[in-house]
Amino acid sequence: MDTQNCFHCGLDIIKADEIIFDTKNFCCNGCKTVYEIFSLNDLTCYYDFEKSPGATPQDNNGKYDFLDNESIVSKLLEFQENSTAIISLNIPHIHCSSCIWILENLQRLQKGISTSQVNFPEKKVRITFNPEQVSVKTIVFLLNSIGYEPYISLENYETGTTTVDRSLTYKLGVAFFCFGNIMLLSFPEYFEVKEYWLDQYRGFFRWLIFALALPSFFYSASGYYVSAYKSIKTKMLNIDIPIALGIVVMFIRSTFDIVMDYGSGFFDSLTGLIFFMLLGKMFQIKTYSFLSFERDFKSYFPIAITKINSDLSEESVAIYEVEKGDRLLIRNQELIPVDGILISEKAEIDYSFVTGEAIPITKQSGDKVFAGGKQIGKVIEMEVLHSVSQSYLTQLWSNDVFQKNVAQKHKTITDSISRYFTPILLLIAFAGFGYWIFIDANTAFNVFTAVLIVACPCALALTAPFTFGNVLRIVGKQKFYLKNALVIEQLAKVDTIVFDKTGTITTNIKSNISYEGSVLSDENLLLIKNVLRASNHPLSRMLYDYLPIPILQSKSGNDTKKLKVDHFEEITGKGIQAQIFGHQIQIGSADFVGKIEEKNVQQTSVHIKINNVYFGKFIFNNQYREGLEALFRNLSANYQIKVLSGDNEGERETLEQLLPKGTELIFNQKPEQKLEFIKKLQDEGKNVMMVGDGLNDAGALAQSNVGISISENVNVFSPACDAILDASEFQKLNYFLKLSKNAITTIKMSFGLSLLYNVVGLSFAITGNLLPLVAAIIMPLSTITIVSFVTVMSSYYANKR
Repeated sequence: MDTQNCFHCGLDIIKADEIIFDTKNFCCNGCKTVYEIFSLNDLTCYYDFEKSPGATPQDNNGKYDFLDNESIVSKLLEFQENSTAIISLNIPHIHCSSCIWILENLQRLQKGISTSQVNFPEKKVRITFNPEQVSVKTIVFLLNSIGYEPYISLENYETGTTTVDRSLTYKLGVAFFCFGNIMLLSFPEYFEVKEYWLDQYRGFFRWLIFALALPSFFYSASGYYVSAYKSIKTKMLNIDIPIALGIVVMFIRSTFDIVMDYGSGFFDSLTGLIFFMLLGKMFQIKTYSFLSFERDFKSYFPIAITKINSDLSEESVAIYEVEKGDRLLIRNQELIPVDGILISEKAEIDYSFVTGEAIPITKQSGDKVFAGGKQIGKVIEMEVLHSVSQSYLTQLWSNDVFQKNVAQKHKTITDSISRYFTPILLLIAFAGFGYWIFIDANTAFNVFTAVLIVACPCALALTAPFTFGNVLRIVGKQKFYLKNALVIEQLAKVDTIVFDKTGTITTNIKSNISYEGSVLSDENLLLIKNVLRASNHPLSRMLYDYLPIPILQSKSGNDTKKLKVDHFEEITGKGIQAQIFGHQIQIGSADFVGKIEEKNVQQTSVHIKINNVYFGKFIFNNQYREGLEALFRNLSANYQIKVLSGDNEGERETLEQLLPKGTELIFNQKPEQKLEFIKKLQDEGKNVMMVGDGLNDAGALAQSNVGISISENVNVFSPACDAILDASEFQKLNYFLKLSKNAITTIKMSFGLSLLYNVVGLSFAITGNLLPLVAAIIMPLSTITIVSFVTVMSSYYANKR
């Protein structure tokens, strides 16, 4: 008799409890209610992705009353600021495309929710909402009412403890126990020993072998069956299908042999196969862990923050060394690296990195400020509440909002091979079986199983990730921090390199600065220095370090070298304007302060205007980075080199002498013109790498195929870039480009090695000269070989200077 299934959850319906609504059958009122909710909100296409994808909602019964406690809720929130809060909830029931779709459309079910993003592998949903319109408790109730009850563990939120999955270790242990004992019991069968007691109890030992094989077959190998089933269900053929098929065929054949008393079967080979495959999987996991693919916060931010010491002196310290109670100075456009309390009177914080909303939030002294906000305007001071949240800031670095569209060619290669590999492998296996079954049944089963096992493309699939992972580790140690592995492939394709001048090929550490104009009083110097203190532009930092610290004594006798800035605005590519105690200060280009420069004067300069009176200009004779001439000479052999600058042509002659002949020099470029220049090169078919300081070059860095931000010692966060290069390693740029090309060469060589191994292995298997057990041993060895090869080769290229 046909059983009726619930339209929502798919469970069998008990006739007495059946509910019919809208011509559809439901098993309970809960499922019907969820369907009604989706219908009223025009979300019934939820059922178009998967058939009966939902789960029956559970009763609350006061289960979430603790969410009325604000102190508990605050520990669950990742971020809370005025009308924006963010929470990540663990949803165990996420299992298909329908789940993802409905959970990313929660804003249509509940007013106050703005966005929700699903992390499918971790089964989490990250919800951004307005706490003034909807509470965490209401959101949890909503999720529960539609069958997606969240799992909330306060202990995990407070301590950060994570559960370690040891299932693979247990499966490996069971497989080893079964394999070892079956091998021991099978010795008499191997040597066909004629002995009374062995002959008498041969049947008993065979059934004991069968019993010992069951835990290995049903428990240890269960992961392959589940993976194969899901693969078939989604109509995507993965490599676990032939492995699972080989194991099942060997088990059925061996069981048949014992039942019909033909022999002991292949249980020794079966359990050995499972053991060695699990051993190979364990090796892969351990190797991934060793290579540290999941890099920590220090790998992404090789930059520092300014710390104010007890004696009021300022020093740059590494962000990850910041501790609770430290006092930090945050300049214009700097990222707030930690949660803290605002000490300054007022601040404007841009939380677009976190929320996507670009409208700054005004904070008053004593307010809490969250990590991830970008300080806009005058310099502020804050006290640290917590040490740096590594995972939170790395999340900002890889936030989808700031990701660039990068080609994924190596993934396409791997996926294409996997897509065709499994069908071809199955075809070869069945063809071999069909040929040998008419000659020798035992050989036929051996051939069928050996083909399925020996041709495992695990090594093929591991080639790209292991190579790129090792290169990421190597370059990270040398202070070149890449956003992801895809950047390596993009670096290998680069044919044109565009350099910014100021702050990129010049250094803000050393510079010969001179002043031309009216004498600046100590009071004026104090005003200028306090305005420059808030800026992160390379010229501002150089001038700030160059100027003396005038000590003016107030009537009370206190040191007044740090003044309160009432208004601060930094206009990209032009300059700074600020107000201090009624004094109007403008610092920047000649056009910005309204000064008409003589046409024949070509200098890098910063002009000063105070209270609408022009005083003069500071002239910069830039210090170029160490090794620049040798770097450009080496790069020019393989790449087209271009230099862009927002300055005038004052240093053209110096650069032409310093740089290789043919290097294109373009001056007087505004930020938008730099972007257009990059775009024009790309339209000509060029693959462009932009190297800039991450300030005025943000647009060009984002537009380029690869954007590299040069970092000195300040916390300027540039999400548009693909990589951060420590300024001290600037001369190694050609080395990093060569290493990326060598990484692609290594991948191609290992692809060839994997394919060669499969051809040789299949030729032995198809001719009946390879036993399944031998194939099972060879399979993890091939993985070890490939991983060792790519690791050794990438390390060899890295050490080859």
